[in-house]
Amino acid sequence: MSDTDSTSQSDTLRTPIVAVLGHVDHGKTSLLDKIRGSAVSEGEAGAITQHIGATAVPLDTVSQMAGSLVKPEDFDLPGLLFIDTPGHHSFSTLRSRGGALADIAILVVDVNDSFQPQTEEAIDILKRTGTPFIVAANKIDTTPGWNPQEGAPIQKTYEEQSQRARSKLDEKLYEIIGELSDRGFSSDFYWRVQNFQSNIGVVPVSALTGEGIPDLLGVLMGLSQRYMKDEMAIDVAGPGSGTVLEVKEERGFGATLDVVLYDGTIRAGDTVVVGGANDPIVTEVRALLQPRPNAEIRTEKRFDKVEEVRAAAGVKIAAPDLEDAMAGAPVRVVGDRDLDEVVREVEAELADIEVTTEEEGVVVKADTLGSLEAMANALQEAEVPILRAEVGDIAPRDVAVASTAREPEHKVILGFNVDVLSNAEAELEKNDVKLFEDDVIYQLVEEYEEHVEEMKRAQQETILDKIVRPCRFRILQDHVFRQNNPAVVGVEVMSGTIKNNMNVVKWEDGEANRVGQLSGIQENGEDVSSARAGSRVSVAIDGPTVGRQIEEGDELWIELPEKHAKILEQELRDDIPTDELEALSGYLEKHRRRDPFWGK
Repeated sequence: MSDTDSTSQSDTLRTPIVAVLGHVDHGKTSLLDKIRGSAVSEGEAGAITQHIGATAVPLDTVSQMAGSLVKPEDFDLPGLLFIDTPGHHSFSTLRSRGGALADIAILVVDVNDSFQPQTEEAIDILKRTGTPFIVAANKIDTTPGWNPQEGAPIQKTYEEQSQRARSKLDEKLYEIIGELSDRGFSSDFYWRVQNFQSNIGVVPVSALTGEGIPDLLGVLMGLSQRYMKDEMAIDVAGPGSGTVLEVKEERGFGATLDVVLYDGTIRAGDTVVVGGANDPIVTEVRALLQPRPNAEIRTEKRFDKVEEVRAAAGVKIAAPDLEDAMAGAPVRVVGDRDLDEVVREVEAELADIEVTTEEEGVVVKADTLGSLEAMANALQEAEVPILRAEVGDIAPRDVAVASTAREPEHKVILGFNVDVLSNAEAELEKNDVKLFEDDVIYQLVEEYEEHVEEMKRAQQETILDKIVRPCRFRILQDHVFRQNNPAVVGVEVMSGTIKNNMNVVKWEDGEANRVGQLSGIQENGEDVSSARAGSRVSVAIDGPTVGRQIEEGDELWIELPEKHAKILEQELRDDIPTDELEALSGYLEKHRRRDPFWGK
């Protein structure tokens, strides 16, 4: 059984690969399920082919679903191949020879929810990879007063709605168009777009009622036919090229690869080269597996063996030695080419995705090479160094590597869309390594940055606790309660913080003369350890006698060691209150009149 429903023997145009992206809960999977379900009900059971991680909808079936919007005689393309691997948030960063694996993408946006974190991330990825896309503005059926027209093209159903429902929907759609504009994309309702190369088409749809789905299929077919015909031209009979979606254990087969084949043909018995964690893996295809027709792919455990598969298609490859294969890595059939040359080709493609690492930094783990690269880009922008970056779940050795970091903020593992192996969890606690997990890249980076900020704040607070704080205070007139042993006087704190057990100085003739040490502070008759600017308190000072070393009305200062003054000015000036800063500046100014380099 060959996969001829996707690409016939005679033509050499392959099926365009369509990725579906968008925020969680915006309806990516429901949209695909609707297309799949409609395809099955429009044709016979064979109307669509279930592939591994993909659904092929042939041209005739697309035409039946889209009605007059897709006339088969206008198209040379065999149909559409939708990638439907849920959980591959970073799908569009998977590559085919340096470009995005998807030829075109649908960005699904909930009309009620507009742009959300994963929408932003998807747009960044589409921008970076240059993948053309259209926006499916989903859930139009939730518009107040909407009267659903099952499976109808959008303009037809739009005209059937009340004026109120139409203006409500328009409002939401213009909000999405505005969001796209803010991100540098010109867009409009798809039927108004003259040039799809410079404008994004927005297609209002409902995954629930099927409204607008004919338009969505029509736009996808039209764009692929018009702008991508050259890219779809392949040597069908040539050696297959693909990208690994996932590495999975299958009972009876061991480690297997879920692959999207985008060029040529792969056959049982072929020698293939696959990108591995260490070196390229050279192995022989034992079996090619496809799910039973129309089976729900995500729960499918029964496969049909096929002898060959032609691009574009999703297929499961069973072969020896695949344990170290990586999601996102290239797969190449050797065919009649030189093996070393194909190995070099795979090495070169992997080198393109190499992440630059430093001698000190964080450990990064991600589910695919594409998402690893996207993570590395995001961390680079945030100026976060990376010590190690790998595809795969978090294992004890990752914890061991992270625990060797010299800087506390680098004792960290950032995990994107991966699991923590059970034996690694205990290691995390034992080694005091912090783990951050998320399935939105920029949120993961933000969480880490917040953690670093928090650590810095805690460090500053510890330093501030140990450091002498600046203070200027004045002895009040008629507030001498005891002249000496110790002198007890009423004071007003002019700026800064007065603390117990600190040395007190008085400036005379440009010199800071120590007059004694604070041995007690009372506010409203209660003992306190400190008092802030604006307070009036009574203080006990060991050492001086009122009328000799100190007088009523004297301005006194807390003595600042030079080293402390330097730290306060150079490292902590943003962390101390304005009045303390004022006291510090006054103290430094007095010292620097005599010695310009004091405290520098």
